[in-house]
Amino acid sequence: MTQIIKNILCFGDSNTWGLNPKTGKRFDENTRWTSLLNKNLGAGFNVIEAGQPNRTLVNNPPFDGVLSGVSYLKPYLDAYELNFIIIALGTNDLKKRFDLTPSTIANGLNDLINAIKMYYQSKSNPVPQVVVICPAKIRLTGQYARIYNGADAKLKSLFNEFKKIADNHKYECLSLSSIEVSAEDGIHFNAKEHVDISHKMANIIGRLTGGD
Repeated sequence: MTQIIKNILCFGDSNTWGLNPKTGKRFDENTRWTSLLNKNLGAGFNVIEAGQPNRTLVNNPPFDGVLSGVSYLKPYLDAYELNFIIIALGTNDLKKRFDLTPSTIANGLNDLINAIKMYYQSKSNPVPQVVVICPAKIRLTGQYARIYNGADAKLKSLFNEFKKIADNHKYECLSLSSIEVSAEDGIHFNAKEHVDISHKMANIIGRLTGGD
């Protein structure tokens, strides 16, 4: 009997990509939470890693090309029959230069979810379940202190707005409020935090699949 593989798309920014705050390079597959998630879930699951540094929900970042979430999601929807989409975006939208309110960023999340649902209206396969990860805390330090000035004050409201959007769509919303960011840059996760996130997400996927 052929085992049915459940495909999970992890669609996020540099913390999904696995940026190492100490080196600026990418953590290896034994460290980043997306690949650890696949190992935690085991056989029957295929995790597709789709992290991209500087990816946003609302505006295309200046000087970085077209990096808004909507622009880059469709190729993955075309390429895979997905069971889950994990959306881990919103941190880059908090940059001071964008001057966005939490509600505006949450509207970007809502637009992305609606775009996913609209895409599947013409498809025979069902809409994947979506899990929203709310951005972790931000520590204003080092090179990012000026870039993210004021972002830390917006985070609590942002989580509430993201939770409201997820609840309206009857989707899960994972808070990373207990996850520490690195002392080096105050934005990215160290190896231990990648392990913690992989376990949190594996528990959610396990629950949603009934432990299949």
